[in-house]
Amino acid sequence: MLSPSKPSLRGYFTLPAVWVRMAAWLLFGLCAHAQDNYEIQVYPSDTVPMGRTMIEIHSNFAVQGEREEINGVLPSHHAVHETLEITHGFTPWFETGFYVFSSIQPGHGWEWVGDHIRPRVAVPAEWHWPVGVSLSTEVGFQRRSFSEDTWNWELRPIIDKQWGRWYFAVNPALEKSIKGLNSNQGWAFAPSAKISYDLTKVVALGAEYYSSVGPIGGFSTWSDQQQQIFPTIDLNFSPDWEFNFGVGFGLTGSTDGLLIKLILGYRF
Repeated sequence: MLSPSKPSLRGYFTLPAVWVRMAAWLLFGLCAHAQDNYEIQVYPSDTVPMGRTMIEIHSNFAVQGEREEINGVLPSHHAVHETLEITHGFTPWFETGFYVFSSIQPGHGWEWVGDHIRPRVAVPAEWHWPVGVSLSTEVGFQRRSFSEDTWNWELRPIIDKQWGRWYFAVNPALEKSIKGLNSNQGWAFAPSAKISYDLTKVVALGAEYYSSVGPIGGFSTWSDQQQQIFPTIDLNFSPDWEFNFGVGFGLTGSTDGLLIKLILGYRF
């Protein structure tokens, strides 16, 4: 989705120091879940405008991934994940998205993985909050051969801010297995964060940071956590288009070592 409108650069340099400290804490103090490498995205707070629909294709390729089947889950090495996301805006502050996950596995061909639905509400712009805020909840099914848990539920708060040419976003998500190997565990902490800088009106360079740190109250050890960082480029061709490209590097042994992602979206 597209970033919110940009205030002047002058406003960025007059921000109170507390906002700068908060932005630094949000970006570097949080880490983020890679969403099983199907839909790797840090969400902005704005929703799809009322009466409009956005179609997005999320394409991800694991250049270096897990080579062995673990707990009945197919390996990710050289797998291509394709996700179709369709989101419709019903009001200026409410949208609903629907996902179709698929995977092209070496030796298995193209297979359907699962479906999710994601309603989201946002703080209306007329409230004039200092940051953008929205909340999504996502629930859905994925086949057992692609996930240890067949039914999952996610709550995703979304906070973002455009300061001149700089953009910051954080998604401190919570995830819960409803049915599957981890259904007896509590909520897991899985935030994500993004920072980018507008080089021009079209080109923005940035970084996205993802991980899965484990259940609240008992985080996993570093080696067992999922940790990835993505240098990214965003191209803003027009208000109707979205383009995001990134190359992700795993920071732990439990994370795919090298991943390429592309998001292409169109509003109509």
